[in-house]
Amino acid sequence: MILVIIRTLILYLATVILLRIMGKRQIGQLQPYELVVIIMISELAAIPMQNTGIPIINGLIPIFILFASEVIFSYISLKSEKARGVICGKPSVLIENSKIVESELKRLRLNINDLLEQLRLKNVPDIGDVEFAILETSGQLSVILKADKRPMEPQDMKIKPQREGLPVTLVIDGRLIEDNLFKSRHDMEWLHKELKKAGVKDTKDLFFAGIDTLGHFFYQVKESAQKQV
Repeated sequence: MILVIIRTLILYLATVILLRIMGKRQIGQLQPYELVVIIMISELAAIPMQNTGIPIINGLIPIFILFASEVIFSYISLKSEKARGVICGKPSVLIENSKIVESELKRLRLNINDLLEQLRLKNVPDIGDVEFAILETSGQLSVILKADKRPMEPQDMKIKPQREGLPVTLVIDGRLIEDNLFKSRHDMEWLHKELKKAGVKDTKDLFFAGIDTLGHFFYQVKESAQKQV
């Protein structure tokens, strides 16, 4: 039993480390060759876990070979436009000037209902509003609306909004994240002042707290702390 646990942990850690090195992507954003590598790695890792008679190295070597292959393909597709077209494919225009490109739908074996569903997921119920709809190599649909149908932006009204930063999380379930506090260019004295203004005695009473994009302190007190007040 201990041997099975150790083998499982080794294979699990090896797989997680290699997938992390491959990069952060959701399944829907993976290129076909990347998805194939992930599926094959998961299958290869499962075999030595189930059968202790197979040396663990027999599972690790194919996994590393697949990982090396993925890195090589990624590098080739990065450096060569032609190779990228062969390895990853090319985007396909499905709608052009509100007109569905029938030949592309047939080539991709995509029906109109699937296309309409993807448009609705993009909050575009009317094909007449679409200038271009492009099926990307990752399988995601990019929709470009006609100029008069696009949401109005501040620059359209000659407005220059105030620059916003990133929101910063300071407290999660009563635990203070000191690194984030210092990265936000604040100190404990500032935090204690903000807590005093809010009538909160300690960060342990906070369920969540942070700094928004405009630099304002916001918080939520734990329910247990609210009952004590």
